[in-house]
Order: sequence, then structure tokens, then C-alpha cells
Amino acid sequence: MSSSSLLRLTASVVTAGSLVAFATVPAYADGSRRPPRTTHGPCGYTETPDDPAVRKVPLPPDPRRTPTRPVSAVLKTNHGDIGLTLDPGKAPCTVQSFVHLIRHGFYDQTSCHRLTAYDRLKVLQCGDPSFTGEGGPGYRYKDELPTDLPPWPGDPTGERKTYARGVLAMANAGPDTNGSQFFLVYGDSGLRPNYTIFGTVDGPGLAALDEIAAGGIQPEPDGPTPPVDGKPVLPADIHKACVVR
Repeated sequence: MSSSSLLRLTASVVTAGSLVAFATVPAYADGSRRPPRTTHGPCGYTETPDDPAVRKVPLPPDPRRTPTRPVSAVLKTNHGDIGLTLDPGKAPCTVQSFVHLIRHGFYDQTSCHRLTAYDRLKVLQCGDPSFTGEGGPGYRYKDELPTDLPPWPGDPTGERKTYARGVLAMANAGPDTNGSQFFLVYGDSGLRPNYTIFGTVDGPGLAALDEIAAGGIQPEPDGPTPPVDGKPVLPADIHKACVVR
């Protein structure tokens, strides 16, 4: 399985795709072996030659002073605009990467590949131009995990936290494997706090998510009825992603 930002969640357990050991030096397409290139700023964006970019993009800029002012962005979809407020005060490296990918057209003409409808997991996952759930930008970067989320009601372990309706967060394949895939929460979800929250969805955007969720999930052979995890019945196409300010 790819080491890309693949979110694998169930209603009760959070798991993730397998990881390539960071101690190995992977081979590049030309057969050479060299350490992956890493930016020298605080974010340390690192090439993943074993998991090349679905769409070629350079490593993001990594200034020593990361931004703190909120950034507005919009996903222009076939269900209307999904407005996003990005919060670099909480997740500066994530916001820098997300804005970088938007400005390089990484998310343009893509489709959100995964919709979930578990009791404790209601998200739409996007950000993979290959539409497989395994594609990424050819680099990874560190987590910026939330520390102030309220507990998930009824969880006796206290491990799960509430990722509230309207949250925008990064999918990943394990610690510090963020790439391009992200998820939008359309209903309160109970997860371990292993996913970087970097923004929120506006009202019209939530209405669009509700419309997609109401359309249901494509069934799979031998899967549950109704299905709770898979491709949305109503295609969720991102025609263009833009930074507004």
C-alpha cells in the first residue's frame, strides 16, 4: 500500500496505510539513490521519491517566520462554492502547503473520492487527483495536532475527541505524513486527535456537503446496506480551488 496521505477510519478505530521506513534511502525514477530533499525552514517539507507526485509540484516555501493571519479560500465545485477559512495560527505549515498546492492548480479538476456515513465518522475526503485515495504531492510534512478538542460523548476511554461539523482537517497515513489529501466534516465525528485541523467550512459550503452526503454512497459487493464508506453517489467535483485573500 502506498505511503500517501490515505485516511483509513472506521466508526470505532482509527487505522492508516502502511509507512515506508524513514531510515531507508529510496530509489528515484532514474535509479539513483540520494537522501530526499528537505526544506530548511521550520516545516521541513520532505520529498517522498518512493511516493511520487500525482501532479508535479515543487516543495512549498518554508520561511522562518510562518504566517499567522487567517486566509480565505474557496473550492468551486459542481455543488456550488465551498468557502474555507484557513487558520495558520494553529497550523502554519499545513496552511502554507495547502495554499501552495492551490496556487499550483493541484486541486483543479479533481473529485472527492471518499464519503463516510458512520455514526461517529461523517466526512468527505478530497485532494487526490488520481481519485484512488493513494495519490499525493510528492512530499510530506509534520503534524500540527489539536490539543483543545472536546471529548467525544460516551467514550469511556477518553481517547476520542470531537471533530465538529464544519472542521477542515488533513488526512494522513500515520505520524508526520501529511500531503495533499484533506477531509471536510459534515457531521460531528469522534476521532483520536491524530489529524491536523487547519480551518473551517462556511455555511454555503456545509449546505453543499449536506447535498453530497444526502445522495449517499456507492455500494460495494458484500458491503453493508446502506453503504457507509466509499465513493459518493453524487460526484463531488472540484472545478477550481482559489485563494481569495
